[in-house]
Amino acid sequence: MTATTATTENTTADVISGARERIDALDDRIMGLVQERMAVSAVVQEARIASGGRRVHLSRENEVLGRYRDALGKPGTSLAMTLLELCRGRV
Repeated sequence: MTATTATTENTTADVISGARERIDALDDRIMGLVQERMAVSAVVQEARIASGGRRVHLSRENEVLGRYRDALGKPGTSLAMTLLELCRGRV
């Protein structure tokens, strides 16, 4: 192995390591935001139920699904469904 090859491998490893650290930090932020969304959703559900409404508002959920689909394509719909399931609480 030449010095250039070793340097390139070290640089590649450093880039990958740095990118993975950033991904981990982003994942931590995403999980925190999901938890925050769950808490806010619980407030909305409690207010809706207290006023005689239903816990789940299907037309609103369809809006959310559409926003995610428009922004992220078909996988966005699946992501939004998972997020909505997390935020519904026990139905």
